[in-house]
Amino acid sequence: MSLAEDRAQVFAANRAVGRIALVAEYGRGITRRVRLHEAGGLRMHFPGARARELQAVLINTAGGIAGGDRFDLDIAAGDKARLVVSSAAAEKLYRSLGPKARIGIKLSAGADASLAWLPQETILFDGARLERTIDIDLAADARLVFAEAVVFGRTGMGEVVKHGFLFDRWRVRRGDALIFAESVRLDGAIAAKLHEAAVANGGAAIATVLVVPGSAETLEPLRAHGSRFKGEVGTSAWNGIAVARLCAADGAALRHDLMALVARLRGGRLPHCWVH
Repeated sequence: MSLAEDRAQVFAANRAVGRIALVAEYGRGITRRVRLHEAGGLRMHFPGARARELQAVLINTAGGIAGGDRFDLDIAAGDKARLVVSSAAAEKLYRSLGPKARIGIKLSAGADASLAWLPQETILFDGARLERTIDIDLAADARLVFAEAVVFGRTGMGEVVKHGFLFDRWRVRRGDALIFAESVRLDGAIAAKLHEAAVANGGAAIATVLVVPGSAETLEPLRAHGSRFKGEVGTSAWNGIAVARLCAADGAALRHDLMALVARLRGGRLPHCWVH
């Protein structure tokens, strides 16, 4: 075995692998977890008293993700369940020596269920490499609020992500029909791409929020708030889906706008860890 092959094997053997599998079900007026599997460095906590809506908080005990790591999440809200999933802190993607970090997320919501996916932002460091897939399956009458935010560098410290790799693939199905599909790929000179007017116009923080079912009426409170956003926020609705796109100069401005937007979509209810 060559020295290079030996190093490659040592590197592969020391990569983090984590998995979360959660099933939440409704009964007797509350939503509760009925199955939970935790493996590797991923954990899930459930703060607060028993209630109609169950709050689940993801924790990565490794404190971040590096190249070659693999994390998988499989989260299901059963019929009539109300589940909101957030994260204890922003997830950090560190510089990679070559291999990609891979994250696979599967979400599902049963009949008359409500699922809110509201993790804190993902922060990419210069040289980070991330490949992520998100697959969401909803019953025909299930409800979804889904928010994902990406910040390129610790903008409060003046960091810039000059180079890296991000591939994000999302698919949402409702009643077995594909209703939303999106793929984002940034490869190579990320900073230069973000400066293009058609990409982020110099912004370093982006987010997307999906609401299903959603309509023009869903977006009215967001549009009424428009002048108080710190960054750019664009909204649209079609075929029963409402979408908000956010772009800001830095992570702090994006977080301000995202919190305001989610609060209006959820009647003022933000995840516990977003405000404490």
